[in-house]
Amino acid sequence: MATKTARVDPDIKDRNLKRLRRIEGQVRGLQKMVEEDRYCADILTQISSVHEALRAVGRELMRNHLKHCATSAIKSSADDAEAMYDELVEMMFKHSR
Repeated sequence: MATKTARVDPDIKDRNLKRLRRIEGQVRGLQKMVEEDRYCADILTQISSVHEALRAVGRELMRNHLKHCATSAIKSSADDAEAMYDELVEMMFKHSR
């Protein structure tokens, strides 16, 4: 089910794009830290920060997906609802690792 989102709030989209740009900068910083042979514990701390920032974007996207995409599909038809339930279960298992 590779379809476009039903709706994305422009403020959420902007917030996510800003977060992703910040994460991109953090990853570049990590590359520099590795190149400069910085202390491993400091690098690992920054990696944890990147993971948390990505999780925050993921939470925002999941909320939007449930609020708009899933709701729209579930209200649409029984077939669309079944496909959405399958997608949501698959996403939960795939992303909970």
